[in-house]
Amino acid sequence: MPKFFPRPTGPARLLAASGLVVLALLSPLAQASTAASAPTPSNSDLDAPLFYQLLVGEMELRSGQPGVAFQVLLDAARRTSDGELYRRVVNIALQARAGDQALIAARAWREAIPDSVEAHQMVIQLLVALNKPEEVVAPLRSMLAITPEPQRNVVLASIPRLFQRAPEPKRVYAALAPVLEAASAQPATRMMALLVQGRLALSAEQADKALNLTQTAAKDFPEADEPLLLALDLLPSKPEAESLIAARLQAKPDHYDLRLAYGRALARAQRAADAAREFRIVTQARPDDSQPWYVLGALELDLRHPEAAEKALQAFLERLDDKDGNKDSRQQAWLLLAQAAEMRGDLKAAEAWLARIDNPQRALEVTYRRASLLARQGQLAKGRALLQALPTERDEDARATLMAESQLLRDARQWEAAHQVLAQANTRFPADADLLYEQAMMSEKLGRMDEMEQLLRRVMEIKPEHYHAYNALGYSLAERNERLPEAKTLIAKALQYAPSEPFIVASLGWVEYRMGNHAEALRLLRQAYQSRPDAEIAAHLGEVLWVSGQQEEARKVWGEGAKRDPKNEALRETRQRLKAGR
Repeated sequence: MPKFFPRPTGPARLLAASGLVVLALLSPLAQASTAASAPTPSNSDLDAPLFYQLLVGEMELRSGQPGVAFQVLLDAARRTSDGELYRRVVNIALQARAGDQALIAARAWREAIPDSVEAHQMVIQLLVALNKPEEVVAPLRSMLAITPEPQRNVVLASIPRLFQRAPEPKRVYAALAPVLEAASAQPATRMMALLVQGRLALSAEQADKALNLTQTAAKDFPEADEPLLLALDLLPSKPEAESLIAARLQAKPDHYDLRLAYGRALARAQRAADAAREFRIVTQARPDDSQPWYVLGALELDLRHPEAAEKALQAFLERLDDKDGNKDSRQQAWLLLAQAAEMRGDLKAAEAWLARIDNPQRALEVTYRRASLLARQGQLAKGRALLQALPTERDEDARATLMAESQLLRDARQWEAAHQVLAQANTRFPADADLLYEQAMMSEKLGRMDEMEQLLRRVMEIKPEHYHAYNALGYSLAERNERLPEAKTLIAKALQYAPSEPFIVASLGWVEYRMGNHAEALRLLRQAYQSRPDAEIAAHLGEVLWVSGQQEEARKVWGEGAKRDPKNEALRETRQRLKAGR
């Protein structure tokens, strides 16, 4: 007998001996049995023995004997085939954290009432919670069979959410694929079954299979949006999925909801220029919608377009009403406006925006921006003091403050001081991959290449999916023209985790250039620069153009990069080394 079930004593033992063992009483039945004024229906099954059995079950539950109550009431449920009583039995087991017993009761419920959708749902949910995906197949087939055809897609659509926390997604996909393939053969459920199978395949790291299923669904249902939403989720792992979205938007350029979703996916992929393009279209077509203006403002700021960012953020603020829920959104916009003003060099306007923000949850962000303003005025020490005065009792506060201080020093080109702050942070948080990565970047600035590589290798051990670490080490090797095959392997691994990330694509282009593959280098660097017109990418693209005999285009690209970031070191060094002038 499980520990959950203490051995029954007294009257309960007699009940157990005669097979009358189960869980606590359903509240509706309890109310019926205790309400003296309510007449017993003529067809009621609640006879005296059953009433006594339910009463014993309830008493055992209240006296701290859930196992006895479970057995008593499960026996009652089996004798009466009462769905509410089965539900009560399952809940008692769940409250006692006895998942296997809950499953026993749910299965008995399904066998007793085979047309009960709720019983099927309970069995499936418990099997998922107990990590038994193979056993889900039979009740899922049965549930689809008893569900009216118009509602079967709802059942299928719930599957990915149901399994979203499954510890072994590959087992889930393998177990459910036959059921979903059968459902995809039926016209009424074909599209949903294809997409659910695609989502499970994506979770099981079978991106090629997920892409094929998405393409099939998009081809078979050319007017449906659902395949395109799955295509958006596939973008990080399968860039080919983007062609499905591009084709739909070309056919229906006014499909603004899809364009918004596409823009957000591009922003998540760090493709700020492409994302901003989509949000510009949306804001022009729907100027009264506030949220796209905010996202556009943040993207323009990321692209170092402060004037365009300010215009978009002002448009966002003009469209906000005074509801309490909008207060934080308004302060977020003020924070971005302060950053845009600082980027323009208008420090007074930046401070004016910061002065409006009174949300204590944004204290670190506001303090950092004020520290940055002081540093720009030659008062770096005062800026650091502002950050150091923030409370750091909680680990999360201490970590965030140390990161902010190191970033302040990094912006001020104080590499050694930033390195010291990060070393201090890594003493307190020794297994923090992001802090180790930042320290590695400062080691690189100080020319400590062995230390940088050691730190990056440690990041890879702690967090194998930290693609920035692979990219940073690979790029560093390519920049020094060392161990180029290893550099390419590292960058290729980074691209496995983030296939469309422009800086990683640019790194691969740079290593191809170092290996003498100029045509492939140009293709990759053009692709990266189109998605992210960053000054450093411009420096590398310009160099490859220059040595390839395309000097005029090189000057154009360098000029665009210098306009965005006039102080960029890579641009200045590249032009000087190639004697390309300004």
